[in-house]
Amino acid sequence: MQFLNARSGALAVAMLGLAAPAAAQEALCGGAGNGGQWIGGDEASSDIAAAGSYMEQMALVLGGNEYVSLFTLSQGADVRMEAAGRGAGDTIIDILDSNGGIVASDDDSGGNAASRAETYLEAGTYCMALRSYDGGPMTAFVRVGLQEHEALTEGVMESTGGGSSAGGCETATPMGGLGSIVTGSVADNPNWSFTLDAPAQVSITAENESADPVITLYGANDMYIAENDDYDGLNSRIDVTDTLDAGTYCIAMAALSDEYAPITVTLSEYDAEAALLSLYDRGEAAPPLDGSIPVTDLGVLESRVRQDVQATDDVTWFTVDVPDNSLLVIEAIGGGNSDPWLVVYDDLGREVGQNDDYGDGLDSLVMSRVQSGTYIIGVRQYDNNAGLIRLLAERYVRAQ
Repeated sequence: MQFLNARSGALAVAMLGLAAPAAAQEALCGGAGNGGQWIGGDEASSDIAAAGSYMEQMALVLGGNEYVSLFTLSQGADVRMEAAGRGAGDTIIDILDSNGGIVASDDDSGGNAASRAETYLEAGTYCMALRSYDGGPMTAFVRVGLQEHEALTEGVMESTGGGSSAGGCETATPMGGLGSIVTGSVADNPNWSFTLDAPAQVSITAENESADPVITLYGANDMYIAENDDYDGLNSRIDVTDTLDAGTYCIAMAALSDEYAPITVTLSEYDAEAALLSLYDRGEAAPPLDGSIPVTDLGVLESRVRQDVQATDDVTWFTVDVPDNSLLVIEAIGGGNSDPWLVVYDDLGREVGQNDDYGDGLDSLVMSRVQSGTYIIGVRQYDNNAGLIRLLAERYVRAQ
């Protein structure tokens, strides 16, 4: 397809894999698995619970897209799901159930920028979505197996030498109940414990980017509940939206960078409204266009619109109206040490594209063929610094 005044350069392209893709009409994992690759080659061969060994694929991720591996469990099992990038590849994985709900996520728990999630899964169909941390191209290996199968990654505890593990709750340092704030290094406090006097939903944060903390929440008898790394920058957060029973719980700590750096751990009651606002601030969800979140309307995009943004690490939002089917090109251009991050959604909140560090520089670019409609653009600084970002929106139409 040709476009008037179209630039040279590659468009964001779809993921590639070695296995046969699943049919789109199956609506696997709530639609997130459509076009994904069965990790055993086909559905019948992708039952991890019945496998004698792990299953593995090589994945190619380009242009900020995701690679999706599909697998099934004929019965409930303790499953290990991993991804390791080749070279400098930094992987992130999300594990989705048959309805598209996220049951586990991880960035660096495999050690050395690899991802690893270990949890008990009920019988059913699951998707492991792999993406690159910085949105750049990446080749990686993905592996799914039972706990007794050989691991792909070292695991954060082995690679850092300073992590903790399940089983440390008996000797954990008490931190109190809801509202508690404590500070300590992983070397001195590898486990914290807290007690709930009544059933509650909770939020746990671990903050100090110099340490790059990873937190894992366990219940009675070392029952795994949740894990997180890099929720906000290099800081971590767990939101437990299912109500926890009254009782004692344990937070296992690990540090990917410095096990002697102090980490501030906060335990609070889960606030659904605050959590949603945090998603908007980080650009992980599109804001509503009802005036409750500030959004600047840039009007109808006839050909080209430029907007200067005094950006911070919280996303600044804009909208553009595209009158016809077009090629939409959005750029966030920094200056000096400015490092912009960019995301684009349609008016239903579906992500069109997301990018950081396009090409050889720190600027960001999203390019996609779109239909007429309203598009929501979010831009922020990748780091914690404020700075000027020049936002450029352009529209190209098919050559006649």
